[in-house]
Amino acid sequence: MKWFTYLTAFVALQIASALAAPAVFKRASTSDVATVGYAAQAGTTGGKGGSVTRVSSLSALTSAVSGDSKKIVIIDGTITGNTVVKVGSNTSLLGASGSALVGVGIRVLDESNIILRNLKVSKVLASAGDAIGIQASSKVWVDHCELSSDRDHDKDYYDGLLDVTHGSTGITVTYTYLHDHWKASLVGHSDSNGSEDAALQVTYALNRWVNLNSRTPSFRFGHGHIFNNVFDNNSDGINTRDGAQLLVQNNVWTGTSKPLYSTDGGYAVASGNDFGGASNSAPTGSFTSAPYSYSMISASSVRSAVVGSAGATLSF
Repeated sequence: MKWFTYLTAFVALQIASALAAPAVFKRASTSDVATVGYAAQAGTTGGKGGSVTRVSSLSALTSAVSGDSKKIVIIDGTITGNTVVKVGSNTSLLGASGSALVGVGIRVLDESNIILRNLKVSKVLASAGDAIGIQASSKVWVDHCELSSDRDHDKDYYDGLLDVTHGSTGITVTYTYLHDHWKASLVGHSDSNGSEDAALQVTYALNRWVNLNSRTPSFRFGHGHIFNNVFDNNSDGINTRDGAQLLVQNNVWTGTSKPLYSTDGGYAVASGNDFGGASNSAPTGSFTSAPYSYSMISASSVRSAVVGSAGATLSF
């Protein structure tokens, strides 16, 4: 039966072309473009067609990703620091197998058409910022990244792992592994920023969330599509807030008493989920179908499809 379950999940992923699910350590192309969710709908191509540069130092990375020309930048080895690197438009920033950013975050600020893939980012101090921060930007695909810190310090020692704020649109997060952190993923800048953040559009698909205290994700305003994710041993669940409209489908939870809930008037339409014995307490919203085509696997197959594939498991 175990082998039949794995075979069923594998076949489902192969026929779900919109998900383009890779195998563990699969060779990936530097010219891949977004194929899932809002980023695909917006036509996110990153640096496809641009020059390819490999970097192994903080100064070289900072220089290589700046500017708006088409470019593909590949990180080799481990780069350390206490800062964030700003990525310019029309960029694909890719991590080579075994590469890592330690204490170095990625910032997408007022930019467009960016792909972030196979990046392993850890221990970015709050004084520097988020591990990945996307602000006032459009057309961003975050895929096969691993984002973490630790929970040995207080909750403000680090900031967010993956925050999307200030009205960003056309954002997709796929096959990303978020773990061992206090505040995982915030969507929407603040309770008072609704005039800007009502435009937010974020898809989370096939991600793994483990040992997180909160924000898995926390979603203010805007629209979010959250499907085929695995949530294990997190203190909190999906928090829909401040009028956010979420579509939550075919996800799996263990180890939390509130997998999906609302504060300050957030809404969700939920279907096909395995809440792990807990329940959804969010009021039903009006976001009943995503504005793009997509394929899903059943909740019973999500774990075998995601665990082992999410994270920095690609090779360039």
